[in-house]
Amino acid sequence: MKMEIKVPSVGESVTEAVVSLIIKPNGSFVHKDEEIIELETDKVNQVVYAPESGLLNLTVNIDESVTIGQVIGSIDTKQKETQESQKQSQPPKEKESPPEKKEIEEPLKKATSEPLQDKARLSVSSFLNSLEEQDPSSSSQVPPPPSSMIREEKTKGEKKEKRKRMSGLRRIIAKKLVEVKNQTAMLTTFNEVDMSAVMGIRSREKDSFLKRQGVKLGFMSFFVKATVAALKELPEVHAFIEGDEIVYQTSYDIGISVSTDKGLMVPVLRSCDLLSFAGIEKEIQNYAKKARSGSIAIEDLQGGSFTITNGGVFGSMLSTPILNPPQSAILGMHNIVKRPIVIEDKVVIRPIMYLALSYDHRIVDGKEAVTFLVRVKEMLEKPDRLLYQL
Repeated sequence: MKMEIKVPSVGESVTEAVVSLIIKPNGSFVHKDEEIIELETDKVNQVVYAPESGLLNLTVNIDESVTIGQVIGSIDTKQKETQESQKQSQPPKEKESPPEKKEIEEPLKKATSEPLQDKARLSVSSFLNSLEEQDPSSSSQVPPPPSSMIREEKTKGEKKEKRKRMSGLRRIIAKKLVEVKNQTAMLTTFNEVDMSAVMGIRSREKDSFLKRQGVKLGFMSFFVKATVAALKELPEVHAFIEGDEIVYQTSYDIGISVSTDKGLMVPVLRSCDLLSFAGIEKEIQNYAKKARSGSIAIEDLQGGSFTITNGGVFGSMLSTPILNPPQSAILGMHNIVKRPIVIEDKVVIRPIMYLALSYDHRIVDGKEAVTFLVRVKEMLEKPDRLLYQL
């Protein structure tokens, strides 16, 4: 009996994927629920598992596009019965007896009579190992890696190049970013925020917060709370365009950018207006672990209404973040640097962070964008109204 292997559903809005990795080669025997193939979408990778044990027959190749529900192969379950019957009919293997002492001593004596460079192999174990290495049928030989894993190297004169196939996820990310640049009227406005108050709170509360909540108090929870407060005041920044209509969102689902080996992912924190500081920090920690381990689900990345990205963790001083469609704005955080500023006609040194808000000018005017960033700045410099949620 043959069981079909179909492309599973990976999200409400996802209709196709790309075959990024074939884990089990075509024609091999697989067990039920064993990983056989990996698919990439514009949001997340999805592993396809064997529906039953048997002989695998795949009808797709790496880099091939597939649609949801498409049949990409089959499992011949008859092979499972054949293999099990063969196992039962095979007699148990006899245990191999260790070599006799004489069998070891004779070649060892011969080895000690050879030239000096060969006398280094004086121990019995090292001599037996050398015999295995000389045997071409020895199982210790390592097969060469498949050609698809080797980077192609070309020489042009004295210049050397190494090439690596771009992953399907990276290609889709690149396509989406170019579409944003071409299809939106994107602008960026900047401001700076004095982080003294927030840093003071973190320093004062970090130990008790960790003890009570089981998670560290980070900067991101302050920014999420300040963002939600500003979005409530300026709903245009929280809206998006759909056809000829402007859609105003009432659920504050904030996407947090997470950098992984496979590219940038943006897991979404749901209903941030209802979460406490500890709730936000726990959600961020959980999603970051899932994203970097590859276990994040497509549902975790969908439905965000606003995005926060933090280039400061990599040392970025200033940047112009790109919109995450269909959202109309994205807030960029940067590194904190001690800078001289003027307060009440006195020059003082304060920890300053530059903030950037990229926005779609088709729906957000400059006034709203600048006001939004000023509100975030005010919330962070005087976070008294946020503290009751600690």
